[in-house]
Amino acid sequence: MYPYYQYGYPQYQIYPYDFRQNIINGQATWTEGGNITQCNIPWSYNQYMTVAVSTNSPYQCGQTIKVRNPQNAREVIVMVVDTVPNAPETNLNLHRRAFEALGVNPSVGVLSIQFEPSPELEQVKWGKYLLEVTQTAYPNYNVTDYSFVEKTQPSQNQVREVYDYSLQNTQERITVRGTVVYNPTTERVISFDIREL
Repeated sequence: MYPYYQYGYPQYQIYPYDFRQNIINGQATWTEGGNITQCNIPWSYNQYMTVAVSTNSPYQCGQTIKVRNPQNAREVIVMVVDTVPNAPETNLNLHRRAFEALGVNPSVGVLSIQFEPSPELEQVKWGKYLLEVTQTAYPNYNVTDYSFVEKTQPSQNQVREVYDYSLQNTQERITVRGTVVYNPTTERVISFDIREL
């Protein structure tokens, strides 16, 4: 039903890195991707909001990165699906659709960007799960930001987590709230819901 089941991608690994890490200035290029990736996650994953990083980069397969175009403040959240041998660590090779989502024509070729890992999302697997559901449910929108709203325990065998996602297309910005209820012992989803606020 969801892409991460189809491709056998290792669902939710937690990647260690410094939460105080500053925003990195770098450059983005673009690609149409290929059929095979180093991460075994297809370029089409998450509506093509995907990226290849340097083999020297600290970012790993499945990790999410927030990329910003400082010229127009457009942002996208992309997932690492591939690597580029020996490229500079500050270079990202975005899928063409992610590059265009930053408000740039591909004819530009190289774009000055700022980027940072998405530590809050990486730490909370259910936030990442709801991000993927939201991106699939809103194919013509790009998720530009997210925030954790709350975590409650309605009963002994149920935990409820709520996240808000900011989405943007060429015409509008919307906020979508995602809610998941799961069993903390078995890690099985009891229910999930997304709705526009």
